[in-house]
Amino acid sequence: MEVYEVVRTVLAVRSYQEKAVPPEVIRRIVEAGRLTGSAMNSQPWHFIVVEDRDALRRLGALARTGPYVAQAPLAIAVVIERTKFSVSDASRAIQSMILTAWSEGVGSNWVGFLNLDEVKPLLRIPDDLDVLAIVSFGYPAQAVGKGQKRRKPLSEVAHGGQFGQPLE
Repeated sequence: MEVYEVVRTVLAVRSYQEKAVPPEVIRRIVEAGRLTGSAMNSQPWHFIVVEDRDALRRLGALARTGPYVAQAPLAIAVVIERTKFSVSDASRAIQSMILTAWSEGVGSNWVGFLNLDEVKPLLRIPDDLDVLAIVSFGYPAQAVGKGQKRRKPLSEVAHGGQFGQPLE
């Protein structure tokens, strides 16, 4: 899929088929995160790929905002170092992974935002690192309306040259 089309059509997916995501697709998703730019090329992230059913169920129970992780065939915990730009850098990496997955027909959704310390023991994450998010991945259980998004009109969010000036 062309990049703009991926951005235009990607939607949050919270219900997944029981179909596994192939290893080569998982590898591309993780590589997309790894290849993302970061401030001063610090790459302050780690990606923990979880496919084990029991671990996914436990993650779903621990992630208060994303119990559907338990039904996903794949989740990636995004772990960050405590640096000035790590949240921003890892957020960029997550978006790269989400877009790459969507281009392969794999849906996803971002779960949590920090305060996920309870998953550290499950995934053996050292105390000096933080869990930024868990991203669930899988083939959508039902057809999703590609591009059917409720967004503000461009005229409300884009400005030309100065705030309040219409974008020509």
